[in-house]
Amino acid sequence: MIKELKLAVLIDGDNIPSKYVKEMMEELTKYGTPTVKRIYADWTKPQLNKWKSVLLENAINPIQQYAYTTGKNATDSAMIIDAMDILYSDSVDGFCLASSDSDFTKLATRLRESGKKVYGIGEKKTPDPFIVACDKFIYLEILGSNEDVGTDPKNKKKKKAVDQLTPKTMSFLKNSVQDVADDDGWAFLGDVGSFILKKRPNFDARNYGFEKLSSLFKSTGKFEMERRESGNNRNKLVYIRNKR
Repeated sequence: MIKELKLAVLIDGDNIPSKYVKEMMEELTKYGTPTVKRIYADWTKPQLNKWKSVLLENAINPIQQYAYTTGKNATDSAMIIDAMDILYSDSVDGFCLASSDSDFTKLATRLRESGKKVYGIGEKKTPDPFIVACDKFIYLEILGSNEDVGTDPKNKKKKKAVDQLTPKTMSFLKNSVQDVADDDGWAFLGDVGSFILKKRPNFDARNYGFEKLSSLFKSTGKFEMERRESGNNRNKLVYIRNKR
């Protein structure tokens, strides 16, 4: 039985819109159990009043952080200090750092050096250094964005895309399959997905409008796919290779 990860969720209230919080917390349950949930901001600011109901509904603990000096982000400092305290307490297996701010790049790197899993969540504008410092980075824009696309039943679960499948991306996918493949060119899709994330932590099929990685590969028409029996497991395993 796979151990369920205990996660500390630390949210930069100055950088994450309140409208995404419910979907963000639901997303995190895919990766573990949020046992620490804190959000940092100067709650004396009137514009943050809209957060009240969101925090209550999701049992998130608001941490007050006054802006002592103009131009300095005290929220970031408080969040980093708390993250290190939690790290040394050894009470969690991983962290979710919710922010679109590159100031958390060093923190993400330090947490991973200590053997903790780090998930980043932020908007598409998040700088690359913070993204690549995480084990996985999720864009807020793809959460809870199901769209009804036309009348074709196949498109009912189509997602709103935030990225396009460029020739460069296609080359990346083909090379990733080839790097994992056996002598006959076949690769287990789960291994391909894991390999892709090691190279691009922000890669997600939903970025391109697809719910599953298999659907993304299939849509390109550039790959062969087959389902194989998996011993006693009722679910069949998906294998993939580049079309020859």
